[in-house]
Amino acid sequence: MVRLDLTVEGVARRSGLDERTVKGILSGGNSKPHAHTLHQLAAGLGVSTDELFQSPATISRRQGDHKTDPVVKQCIRARPKLFAKWADADFDELFRRVGTGGALTAEKAIHAAEAINRHRVLHNKLSRLLETDHAPVVTGILNLLYKQVKIS
Repeated sequence: MVRLDLTVEGVARRSGLDERTVKGILSGGNSKPHAHTLHQLAAGLGVSTDELFQSPATISRRQGDHKTDPVVKQCIRARPKLFAKWADADFDELFRRVGTGGALTAEKAIHAAEAINRHRVLHNKLSRLLETDHAPVVTGILNLLYKQVKIS
């Protein structure tokens, strides 16, 4: 909120959540918000859900390190929309994916960023499905697929 200079009202407007929900989360009164609520909040703030549980000082320091990497800076300038809603966890994932296969190149970074964004979209869809009446079916399908992958 501080980074974006947002009030509770601004967070509610950007996330689509009710102001009372946002206030409850901030005050700790809503100690167990639904996953969908946390995803909405994170999306409204342009951060990953994981970032909601991290120290702001740690996040700022690590984001600065990642964003100052010359290849990443080049990619952000070239494809700003690709990195538009990225949080610290996304940059961490980018470096994990491309850091092990040799030097970080723009091509590897863009390819990995596109994959990270695709996974985020799928993760959000899955989270929403798991909060519906379809949760048992979705869970069964996931368990079956996981078992198949695990066996292979």
